[in-house]
Amino acid sequence: MHRSGRIVPAVSPGAADASEEALAAAVLLAGGLPVEAQEHLTAAGLAYADSPRAEDHLARADAIAPDHPAVLIARYRYLFYKGRRSEAREVAERCLTAALDMTGLGPDWRALSPDDAAFGAWDAVLPRFLLFSLKGYAYLSMRLGELDVAEEAVAKLLELDPADRIGAKVLADVAARAGREDDDDE
Repeated sequence: MHRSGRIVPAVSPGAADASEEALAAAVLLAGGLPVEAQEHLTAAGLAYADSPRAEDHLARADAIAPDHPAVLIARYRYLFYKGRRSEAREVAERCLTAALDMTGLGPDWRALSPDDAAFGAWDAVLPRFLLFSLKGYAYLSMRLGELDVAEEAVAKLLELDPADRIGAKVLADVAARAGREDDDDE
């Protein structure tokens, strides 16, 4: 339980391997998703090559359950894999907002501290959703050329997850190299 009194769901302690944990996390993040929204997400996946149709289904799912993690993740992944980085980053921001709201951690990821949630516990699904959302935001900010924003997000990831289970160190290294390459151009 978080200090705010809100329960932070976790995967069952008996989950023995990563695939069981991933399945349990997916179930928890999809919990409460209306059937009609799920049907639209499924249809969007099947229509991936037909962008207008896929986007229509994603929009319909979003209209039904706009802040649901399953809908946000589907929209993010669709935009990301279509190479629409700016739009994908906007959805990553929506994911962050939703994760912060669901965990009761306040409105600003910049104000988070490691003691605010079980960021280091891989079975703490919502804090992990928040970390992955922040990682996506950092990566896309970097790809969009906003290195200061990316570096701030990566620094926060490393603060919240010092064991780097989320893989933020790789992003920090890429950002550092990108900064040096910019310096070499001068």
